[in-house]
Amino acid sequence: MSAEDLFAEVARAHPRCVWLDGGGAREWSGSRSLIGWLEDDDVSLTYSAARREVLRHVDGRSEVVGDDIWQVLEREVGAGEQWFGYLGYACRADLPAAPSRDVPDAVWMRPSHIRLFEHDPVGLDTPPPSGSGGSTDGGSAGRAARPPAAERVETNTVSAAYAQAFAQIQEALRAGDTYEANLTYRTAVHTAADPVETYLRLRSINPAPYAGFLQHDVAGHATWLLSSSPERYALIDADRTIETRPIKGTTPRGATDQEDAANAEHLRTDPKLRSENLMITDLLRNDLAMVCEPGTVDVPGLMRVESYPSVHQLVSTVRGRLRDEITTIEALRRLFPAGSMTGAPKLRTMEIIERAEQELGGPRAAYAGAFGWISGDGPADLGVVIRTLTTHDTRTWQIGTGGGITVRSDVAEEAAEARLKADRVRASLDR
Repeated sequence: MSAEDLFAEVARAHPRCVWLDGGGAREWSGSRSLIGWLEDDDVSLTYSAARREVLRHVDGRSEVVGDDIWQVLEREVGAGEQWFGYLGYACRADLPAAPSRDVPDAVWMRPSHIRLFEHDPVGLDTPPPSGSGGSTDGGSAGRAARPPAAERVETNTVSAAYAQAFAQIQEALRAGDTYEANLTYRTAVHTAADPVETYLRLRSINPAPYAGFLQHDVAGHATWLLSSSPERYALIDADRTIETRPIKGTTPRGATDQEDAANAEHLRTDPKLRSENLMITDLLRNDLAMVCEPGTVDVPGLMRVESYPSVHQLVSTVRGRLRDEITTIEALRRLFPAGSMTGAPKLRTMEIIERAEQELGGPRAAYAGAFGWISGDGPADLGVVIRTLTTHDTRTWQIGTGGGITVRSDVAEEAAEARLKADRVRASLDR
């Protein structure tokens, strides 16, 4: 049975299940799919930041087991266990972030059934040099997936709410309160859609290294998360090496090989885009330095172009070795949320974007958080929650999107980039 067929069968039969989908794997991300599901007597956790409650769900019952999701995970995740789930943007009570209004701020599950599948990587990570005329994504399948020119996002439409929020960010940048801020918004799509069919369309439209599906169909605490994220939040290996791969800088794919190579070259060389990436890379170096052995933090990959069906992205890699006293969950907490989704400096910028985004579709909720797995033996692997659909009722779907803003940013260009990112996700809801 294929991974797709098993996934569909499991999701129909089990209210709580997860697919960490290796179908969009890259050389750096590993190519394994994992499908897990829970029986009634298996444990799952949900967190409400508004109520400051962590609930433990088992055998149809729910009980409060704490007020901090990180502390509960430290206690619940035992040796030899693997847990799967997400941490929403408001999971750190010490940071400024509005609680979710619909889906839980976090969901974690311990499945008793797990099946593994291997996939082939989808292609090369980096495009050829400008003018080479070659494919930028490793094959003709990727070229066929590019959006035709007629489908590309127009840059002349900016909502009044986004323009106002953008102006607030620019004011803070010019005042020196922030050096870069990640301005985002949420769009609600009201349509009855089957989560399984929608996810299968999403993974076909936008294959990605951190693709995945989570279903927690528990009354009062329901959520579906459908991810096609290209960005690593944190990988922790058995030797306690931690790696993060922030993405900052995006350009669309071209309709021809020549245009495609030119777009990639622009991303590689544009001073504004490079400065965005460099500031976030420096923020991540600082974040890792708080949890890593002195002298172990380095940047093995700086501002490299990676290509996906609809966009080129500028990606850096930051790596270090965790200090002995830092647990996996503590390391994930201290890095949270991803610096690429806040800006720099992190705390002050989060305060600024929290105010600026008040009229931009509600709290970030799961968006801008982290989704993946953690183990009681140390290793973990989570992606950043971007290019993702969420819903609590399968009728109202949320898409988060946005991008990094600097003093050199143009409001129309930034709005167009955000729409470009969201359009591939939104297309999976079309039937």
